[in-house]
Amino acid sequence: MRDWLIGLAVATGCLVGSWAVLVLLARRLPPGLLRDLAAFVPDCVTAVRRLRRDPRVPRRARVAIVVAGLWVASPIDLIPEFLPVIGPLDDIVVVALALRYAARQVPRQVLLDAWPGEPRLLLRLLGPAARTDP
Repeated sequence: MRDWLIGLAVATGCLVGSWAVLVLLARRLPPGLLRDLAAFVPDCVTAVRRLRRDPRVPRRARVAIVVAGLWVASPIDLIPEFLPVIGPLDDIVVVALALRYAARQVPRQVLLDAWPGEPRLLLRLLGPAARTDP
């Protein structure tokens, strides 16, 4: 039991350490692509937290967003977080898929209001807006 708790503590420490590195890079890097990528996971966590509480988000979209948030917070991943560069990749993919799913059910402006980072990054992730022909 003691070995299991030590392993869990080490995994949690690695997860928190990788998040701290991402936050530090997001604040210290000069504006550009690298900074946007480093800030993506922290921005996603903030957006998930905001969208979860927004009454304009339907239940199905809220469930997808909460599942994505739990995936990011979980220490169990397909790709371990402590691997540089590719560690957060599975988190980014899961959150991107959840946001694209929510974007089909939620007005785009609601997503933009919840996004704390560069709006151009979210717009690129979501793709072109659905056309509404009269």
